[in-house]
Amino acid sequence: MPIFENDVLERRRQRAADAFGDDPPIVLFGAGKPVQIPGGQDQTYPFIPYPEYYWLTGSRRWGGVLAYDPGDSWRHFVRPVSQNERLWEGGGEDVEGEDVAGLKCWLDQRPGRPVAVIGGAVENVKNDPQRAAALQISIDGVRRRKDAAEVALIERAAAATAAGHARARETIRPGVSERRIRIELEAEMFRQGADGAAFDTIVGAGTHAAVLHFEPGDRIVEPDDLVLIDAGASIAGYAADVTRTYPAADRFTPRQQAIYDLVLAAQLEAISTCRKDVEWHEVHRAAAAVIALGLCDLGILRGEPDVLLDSGAISLFLPHGVGHMVGLGVRDVGGLAAGREVSVHCGIRMRVDLPLEEDFLMTVEPGVYFVPALLDDPERRERFANMVNWDALASWRPVGGVRIEDNVLITAGDPRILTAEIPK
Repeated sequence: MPIFENDVLERRRQRAADAFGDDPPIVLFGAGKPVQIPGGQDQTYPFIPYPEYYWLTGSRRWGGVLAYDPGDSWRHFVRPVSQNERLWEGGGEDVEGEDVAGLKCWLDQRPGRPVAVIGGAVENVKNDPQRAAALQISIDGVRRRKDAAEVALIERAAAATAAGHARARETIRPGVSERRIRIELEAEMFRQGADGAAFDTIVGAGTHAAVLHFEPGDRIVEPDDLVLIDAGASIAGYAADVTRTYPAADRFTPRQQAIYDLVLAAQLEAISTCRKDVEWHEVHRAAAAVIALGLCDLGILRGEPDVLLDSGAISLFLPHGVGHMVGLGVRDVGGLAAGREVSVHCGIRMRVDLPLEEDFLMTVEPGVYFVPALLDDPERRERFANMVNWDALASWRPVGGVRIEDNVLITAGDPRILTAEIPK
């Protein structure tokens, strides 16, 4: 059964053609090829097609090329299933299309035409890199808006993720390892329909929660630890991405609870700001402002919230952007609005700097962390000497870090949280 119906793919192709304008070159979308495992002889890493190709074809088979000629519409060239595939793998994906060997003849019938290649490289084709870069921006703009078929897959991934987090919460207790929590969470996601983890699951107990992308290991959860879990299921390449922070015992310690409540308040404020035409950096600032005021109330920061934001002092405790696009892969499209360069907001270089549009799907994931590499850095301690109560930090460092993350769909009205069923 195909992942996407033909009418879905036809609408996507029409949207792409419209975005390319009146006089585009020939455009080739390459699926890409597997990458060999070093020393693995004939073994390769699991193949992931370039997202533009997959989005326009629904095929996850390597070696294909989707061709667009504005005078001849779309042609899909695919790699036939080989005898070796049938021998070693039992067959291959049955993809409708023409033999990719015919691509050369198709191009030869269009001599002198410029060609732009997007995605995987296409052999023996002279690419026009400037045209390709311009068209890449166009297709990125089209793909940012999720259609109903994509949202349906992400909702399925979110349901599997919810089951995984529920199982993780049941598993967390003093004496259990971070790795055991990961195993139980991922197994439950698979049981509930996931065909993969969207990314390497993060499980950090105690001070490990202050490491943004912590790889779970043998550390045993202690009674006063909190446990930060960032995990998501993947279905047909579409991802959910959810973070929750749990107490090891029945409840948080008072300091953990204070930080947790602060992060939750920041997340709720950020989500309420997620509306059409709002700049993404404004969402980040909304969360950062709540955190700055809260850390002042706790005696950790000193000064006016706007000063703490504009100076970058808040980035000592919120050292990453408030979120990113998610969907086809855990980091889907994103980037900057046309004509913008990477900018700094609240001390953070924003990897997403766009006005929000209807059908964008964003993660909203503020956090507060006590990171030794930041807090003990001499240059930062000097720069923010008067804005941080450095003496008070010692009693807060054992908290490690708290992050809360949901996947939020921008609509014409209130934002819709696709991961709302996961308790927080």
